[in-house]
Amino acid sequence: MTYSVQKTDEQWRAELDADQYQVLRQAATERAWTGELLDESRAGLYTCAGCGAELFQSGTKFDSHCGWPSFYESVRPEAVELIEDTSHGMIRTEVRCAACGSHLGHVFPDGVGTPTGDRYCMNSIALSFTPEPDA
Repeated sequence: MTYSVQKTDEQWRAELDADQYQVLRQAATERAWTGELLDESRAGLYTCAGCGAELFQSGTKFDSHCGWPSFYESVRPEAVELIEDTSHGMIRTEVRCAACGSHLGHVFPDGVGTPTGDRYCMNSIALSFTPEPDA
């Protein structure tokens, strides 16, 4: 896939801190229950920490008790890229930012009680959050 945001590895390394680089560019996973956005409950927009692309609305976030921020759908289907991931002896679906190709997390079909039945299990470090202005 050709991404609209293209940077060299050197550019990514210069723009991201070491932990962000490991998650966004090397598909690592942050430790469960450690992410800054796990308990974020304000209304707002979640964007890619790598390129700023819009990914998730706060209204689709739910507490799945998995240790990572969870959403039941992206802002638009084309906002994320879904890729089969067979690493670590498992079959999962990786979620990447469709604009820059950064690894965000995985999506699972176990979002019980959600409108879509999906659980987009995202790394906090892969996301930025912008709260809605106070009304």
